[in-house]
Amino acid sequence: MANSSSITEFLLLGFSSLGELQLVLFAVFLCLYLIILSGNIIIISVIHLDHSLHTPMYFFLGILSISEIFYTIVILPKMLINLFSVLRTLSFVSCATQMFFFVGFAVTNCLLLGVMGYDRYAAICQPLQYAILMSWRVCGQLVATCIISGFLISLVGTPLVFSLPFCGSNKVNHYFCDISPVIRLACADSYIVPLIFICISYGFIVHTILKIPSAEGKQKAFSTCASHLIVVIVHYG
Repeated sequence: MANSSSITEFLLLGFSSLGELQLVLFAVFLCLYLIILSGNIIIISVIHLDHSLHTPMYFFLGILSISEIFYTIVILPKMLINLFSVLRTLSFVSCATQMFFFVGFAVTNCLLLGVMGYDRYAAICQPLQYAILMSWRVCGQLVATCIISGFLISLVGTPLVFSLPFCGSNKVNHYFCDISPVIRLACADSYIVPLIFICISYGFIVHTILKIPSAEGKQKAFSTCASHLIVVIVHYG
């Protein structure tokens, strides 16, 4: 991840301009953090303890709740600390690490939601084959695919972001190391990074669509992505 940057750390501006309101924000975000954690833990516990919920739909919901907990832990604790801290810096490596896990869990969550949609499609449209289509082995493979794909995308994308030269300001106008605010600090043309992200994402999407057995299913899936793809082509064209 080495580059020609003169920046060794980033300063997270976050809510620093709000003065005393930061105490109010701390209380609000702390409550939200505890609600998110307790809510997801309750969901996981209920699914684990109630045997009637040991179905693919609730299995995916439980995995999504676990992923949501880690996704929240990546962002909120550091943000809460920064609301009380005068020195709000993150080292180059710490910022890259936060972005890696943030992107990894974010993409994993999106893929899991897609799998949950497929599960409902199989239950409604293929009820006779549902037990085969969504066996526990298949469910495990789908979850593993979501997690591996999510972190592979992050493993490719995060080094691309931090391989850009950062030679100007180190002030990130955000409360954590998100992709867009960090890319804005680069001294090079950064359009290539989001374009690569989009290409990688569509590579996974096309790979998934091609696995759909029916031609009608493939056509519907491609038509769903067509409008966004047109916008991307126009934007970069």
